[in-house]
Amino acid sequence: MLVYGRNVAKEILKSDKKIEKIIIHEDFNDKDIISLIENRKITLITMNKKDFSRFDKFSHQGIILYIEDFKYSKLEDFMFRDNSKVVILDHLEDPHNLGAIIRTCEAAGIDGIIIPKDRSVSVNSTVMKTSAGALENVKIAMVTNLNQAIKKLKENGFWIVGTDMENSVDYREIDYSGKIALVIGSEGFGMSESIRKSCDFIARIPMNGKINSLNASVAAGIMIYEVIRSNK
Repeated sequence: MLVYGRNVAKEILKSDKKIEKIIIHEDFNDKDIISLIENRKITLITMNKKDFSRFDKFSHQGIILYIEDFKYSKLEDFMFRDNSKVVILDHLEDPHNLGAIIRTCEAAGIDGIIIPKDRSVSVNSTVMKTSAGALENVKIAMVTNLNQAIKKLKENGFWIVGTDMENSVDYREIDYSGKIALVIGSEGFGMSESIRKSCDFIARIPMNGKINSLNASVAAGIMIYEVIRSNK
């Protein structure tokens, strides 16, 4: 997988992730990253401006890494933790939203993220860049069936909290103690009806302006920090 950007490069170089090669622009001068590359003894290719222009469609900041594909976790990797807090993404489509949510989850200390295998964005170079390196510290499970995953979570003591404006309660009125799985719906359609029926609570974020919805990553950030705040 091709990834790019200085923050991502630093996090990957500090990890034990396998790096096939690194390409840098001839004017690249980040001494910290150069030092990390030298310590790892990784193949380094320096390109001039003309040759490096093939990567101009990426926000590369002068550095491109070729790494092994992202390795997804298993649901069991974070399902059995005491008072575990996880985020379920119901067919999110925008890689920028996924990257932003990953970054928020890492900052807040969320135990894991669950995404479906089909009709959903997966971890790619854009997600890696948007997460600003946070992806290296977040467990993500990709499951074949979200409803079955939710069923497993419930069997292991999780309360499922969905997010929607209809037939819902103020998100600040919900008890988030114990094991919590927070569901964030897709950008265009919100939660699917089958997932909604599996939820124990449906939360809404009050909207006082003329806009009646929030970006998925913004809504996720508000909900995630309420879950964390309520458990302090």
